[in-house]
Amino acid sequence: MTADSLLPYARLPHAYRNRDVLHSTVDAFGRAHWLVRDSPPPREPYDALVVTVEDGHPHETHINSVRSRFPLLGALPDGGFVVADIRRRPGEEQVQVFDTSGRASGTFTVGDAVEHLLTDESGDLWVGHFDEGTFDDPLSEPGVRCWSSTGAPLWEYGRPSGTDRIVECYALNVDRRATWVYPYPDFPLVEVRSGRPAFVRGTPVRGAHGVVVHGTSVAFFGGYDDQHDRLVLGTLTGIGVDPVAESRLLRPDGIPLGSRYDRRVVSRGSRLYVQEKPYTEWMVFALD
Repeated sequence: MTADSLLPYARLPHAYRNRDVLHSTVDAFGRAHWLVRDSPPPREPYDALVVTVEDGHPHETHINSVRSRFPLLGALPDGGFVVADIRRRPGEEQVQVFDTSGRASGTFTVGDAVEHLLTDESGDLWVGHFDEGTFDDPLSEPGVRCWSSTGAPLWEYGRPSGTDRIVECYALNVDRRATWVYPYPDFPLVEVRSGRPAFVRGTPVRGAHGVVVHGTSVAFFGGYDDQHDRLVLGTLTGIGVDPVAESRLLRPDGIPLGSRYDRRVVSRGSRLYVQEKPYTEWMVFALD
């Protein structure tokens, strides 16, 4: 089987690597962000630091009184941030919004069992859930929802006729033009565009954890067991996805990727960002 290599993208500066990396993401504008705090971890709430790397240049934002035990980080276009706890505790709003100076400016909840949290260019939050939420929490039940940065519900997945419900959102791609959802158990590719009904394409690809789209080209990354580093290239058709090639995705140095349980994946339009433990470096595969 052929192989494709990821390219180096962004690194957490060495000055911050003695701290705990709580989460990391790449935003809608291509900026890489790390949420870090001093170790050993203090009690809740705790103060933390967001380190942002843009075009190789780092800058930091101190954020105060973070409550999340298992945080996910999202960046807002005005320079603020959202931090969401993966799990929703009864009686507590799990999402905190921080302004550009790092002060908490609002809270709300988006439902339990958050698998993906991606902000778009307007600052809206796209949230995908895993099965402990879709079966047990009414807010999480649709599988994928969009919220404003003040907690107003904007959109939720409504099961199109002839399709199964979302049990778990395996991959989520939020781009300026469209949002793409790839859910378990049927693994369709769902295209969401403003003002249009969700469009569902069937796919033969199972178990991927990243999906990127460029024009009519699509790539699925990952899979079950020994397919954890699989890259399936395909073409979008009117009703589905036609696979055209399959390869393995390697690190920039040619070394195979490790377990899917030791990595983070962010899908943004035509770009797939991959990060492995200890989560200090982002790599990229560009479909375009």
